[in-house]
Amino acid sequence: MDKNKVVLRIKGLKKSFGDLQVLKHVDLEVHEGEVISIIGPSGTGKSTILRCINYLEKPTDGIIEIDGISVDTHNKADKKKIHDLRCKTSMVFQNYNLFKNMTALQNVMEPMVQVQKMNKAEAEKKAMELLTMVGLAEKRDAYPAHMSGGQQQRVSIARAMAVNPKVMLFDEPTSSLDPELVGEVLAVIQKLAASHTMTMLIVTHEMRFAQNVSDRILFMDGGYILQEGTPEEIFNSDNERIKKFTGLVTK
Repeated sequence: MDKNKVVLRIKGLKKSFGDLQVLKHVDLEVHEGEVISIIGPSGTGKSTILRCINYLEKPTDGIIEIDGISVDTHNKADKKKIHDLRCKTSMVFQNYNLFKNMTALQNVMEPMVQVQKMNKAEAEKKAMELLTMVGLAEKRDAYPAHMSGGQQQRVSIARAMAVNPKVMLFDEPTSSLDPELVGEVLAVIQKLAASHTMTMLIVTHEMRFAQNVSDRILFMDGGYILQEGTPEEIFNSDNERIKKFTGLVTK
C-alpha cells in the first residue's frame, strides 16, 4: 500500500436539492490507507458527500475521481463510467440494508458471486473469513430477523469488505443502534482502521471514536469543510464554531 498515493480526489463538489444548496464547494484528497472521519452538525452535507462519491446522488457540479476513474458533471457521465466508479467503493448504511431472506453467510457472499462472479466455494470461504473477523462466525446460518442490530451492522461491514473496495464509506454506522450495541460495531471499525489496509471515510457523531480512529478529521459546517486536520488539531481548534460543537458533544 502506497500511503503517498491519492486514491480519492474531489474537486469543486456542489449538490443542491431544488433551492437548497447542501454542498457549496468541497475539495478533498484522500490517500491510500487513510482513515478520515467527517463530523459536524446535522444538515451540513456530511452524508451527502458520501452519496455523491459513489453517485447514489448525482452531484450538481464537480469532479469525483477514485483510483483513476473520473466522473465530471460537465461531461456526460455515462452508465458504464458511473458503474466503474461505484465498483471502487462500498458503503455501510445506517440501516444495515441486508437481504432479509438471506442468511448472514449468503448476505456476505452475494456481492462476490453476483458482482465479482466468484465461484460459490471460493466466495463461501472468503465470507466465512470475514464473518470470523467481525466476530460472527457462529451466526453464519442466521437470518437478519434473528440477529441484533449490532450483529446485522457487523454483517453489513463484512459484506462491504467482501468486494475489496478502494474506499469504504460509513454513513453514521451506529446511529440506528441501541446505545448498548454501539460499542461492538465501533470496535470492528476500529480494528479495521488500525490495520490501515483500507481507505475509509466515516461520517459519525461519536466524537471519542473519531478522535481514536482517525488520521484526519474534517469538520463540516454550512456546506463547506470548515477545517481539516489531525484529531488533536480539530479538538484543540481555536475556531469558535468548532470549539462550541466539540465541547457540546464530548461532555
